[in-house]
Amino acid sequence: MTRLAGKVMHVTGAASGIGAACAKRFTDEGAVVIGSDVVDAPVDGACASFVELDVRDEGRQREVVERIVDEHGRLDAVVTAAGVASGGPVHLLDLDEWQRCQDINLTGTMLSAKYALGPMLEQRSGSIITVASVEGLEGCEGGSSYNAAKGGVVLLTKNLANDYGRAGIRANCICPGFIQTPMFHAVVDHMPWADKIRDQHKLGRFGEASEIAGAAFFLASDDSSFVTGVALPVDGGYVAGHSYGISEHWT
Repeated sequence: MTRLAGKVMHVTGAASGIGAACAKRFTDEGAVVIGSDVVDAPVDGACASFVELDVRDEGRQREVVERIVDEHGRLDAVVTAAGVASGGPVHLLDLDEWQRCQDINLTGTMLSAKYALGPMLEQRSGSIITVASVEGLEGCEGGSSYNAAKGGVVLLTKNLANDYGRAGIRANCICPGFIQTPMFHAVVDHMPWADKIRDQHKLGRFGEASEIAGAAFFLASDDSSFVTGVALPVDGGYVAGHSYGISEHWT
């Protein structure tokens, strides 16, 4: 499969989880993928090259994109998969933890988009693919800081679509449900209500990182050439509505 042949793509958070799955899918489709993460731990064969990047570091964000353009001549897509879990009720929330969540999940996304836009504006083309969450589309008990950051990512992406569409740059946001990644297991495996969370997905299961990568491939490819400003739930029906078990009588 070479449907992304000739494309140069940057994936943040590429050492594991959704980022790693996106890097692998893009590589399998023929793209040149530069992965980045806070640790130098690339997935074997998933990236053409791998760089260390803390997405909160503006200077490093600039350096990484400059290196990509110097080595490959262009940047066709960026996927902002770097992120951290956080939450808690507001009256118990530590301010430093709130800020850490906003800095990585929201400000880090903004900086990744900011520096990708330079070469994309010169090319008059590009695809910015942000990764938010279903928790950026609706509230979730105990999700305060994470929900706020991911909600910000959703609206930031819509603004990018408004601001840069006339330059041929598309911006779309993937909103995953609960996806089985290392971050998921670190949080959800210890929850006594994990089954209730699973059952809110109308397909009756948690998602896989490869399923998010499939959506990212669509948004990076020419198949989505007329798609911009979308917040796309990839969530097994999590945000489709409330389920009370009524359909169990006929399914």
